[in-house]
Amino acid sequence: MSQSRKIIYLVTEDWYFWSHRLSLAEAARKQGHEVFVITNPGEFADRIVSKGFTLFPLALHRSVGSPFRELGAVIKLIRLYKGIKPDLVHHVALKPVILGSFAAWLAGVPHVVNAYTGLGHLFIFDSWTSRFFMSIVAPLMSVILKGKRFHSIVQNSDDEKQLLKLGLVNAKHVSLVRGSGVDTTEFKYSPEPVTDSPVVLFASRLLKDKGIIEFIEAAKLLKRNGTSARVVVVGELDEANPTSISKTELNAWIDQGIIEWWGYRDDMGEVFRQVHIVCLPSYREGLPKVLLEAAACGRPVVTTDVPGCRDIVIDGINGFLVPAKDHVSLAEAIHRLIESPDLRKKLGSAGRKRVVENFEIDIVNSATIGLYNKLLLAQDQHDKY
Repeated sequence: MSQSRKIIYLVTEDWYFWSHRLSLAEAARKQGHEVFVITNPGEFADRIVSKGFTLFPLALHRSVGSPFRELGAVIKLIRLYKGIKPDLVHHVALKPVILGSFAAWLAGVPHVVNAYTGLGHLFIFDSWTSRFFMSIVAPLMSVILKGKRFHSIVQNSDDEKQLLKLGLVNAKHVSLVRGSGVDTTEFKYSPEPVTDSPVVLFASRLLKDKGIIEFIEAAKLLKRNGTSARVVVVGELDEANPTSISKTELNAWIDQGIIEWWGYRDDMGEVFRQVHIVCLPSYREGLPKVLLEAAACGRPVVTTDVPGCRDIVIDGINGFLVPAKDHVSLAEAIHRLIESPDLRKKLGSAGRKRVVENFEIDIVNSATIGLYNKLLLAQDQHDKY
């Protein structure tokens, strides 16, 4: 690269940038680029600034709001993009992709990288918002998103096929980059704890489309059948999300002794060291980081045979795949692992190997930085001639 460039990351929530894109932003800065972050400031905003990044606050709500609210966000983004004059903007997740792309198109941003981190409830549930998106927003946005300035990143091939079918990506300008990677020096292999009652963990936001209801039903079934295990949930309510469970539901599960709730944890490496099995019965994912981190720590995984999840788990090799929304099959797979320490160890070791070889954070970051360099180098050559 002939000179330092300005790169913006647009992420809805500051905690998500911190957990999923911080290392990528640091890698971009090591390349000599100036990095800016636009996000909804919360408890992680000061941490982001302390890392030396310039943060611009923007209340970009994850849920679909009124057209006036969304238009207001687009106008603010246009002003920010024109003021900063970035060489490249990286939009992370579906809503930043939609609103950010429209703003970048109008502001004349030279290069836009749209990272789809999963297609979310818009593609899972039949609701007015999903119908509105599919029938009105998607056809309008397809004209912009397939433009020459726009490049798309998907985390699994299923999402790529879906987006191509909808006409939201240009087949010539789409890259497969598998998630945000795992620091395998932080998430180290560790032997499972010695105990008479294996610990089964669900770790995610407490959303219906993450499979929390099926996990609870499986836990009830295991309990009725006399299976000796502790069932633990790590994560918090996300009431801004339309599929969030309620506080009343959570309290009922705790009071009935179905689960132990450990709340939100920012030390997941330590959490994985205390458990034996990790479960995420999600309905659809981009590439769930929690499963990669669990596998990196040598924990066998039970998850669903859906986009994203099946890209991590090879059935019978490093975990088990079960049908989505099927708590009986889920309980059977968990029970099989509870009853066999040797099988847990075998699958856990294979999981660690798979993450190191395919999903290590340097591998993933290098792929994305390589894309930046390719786009910016093309701009250098265009400017030269």
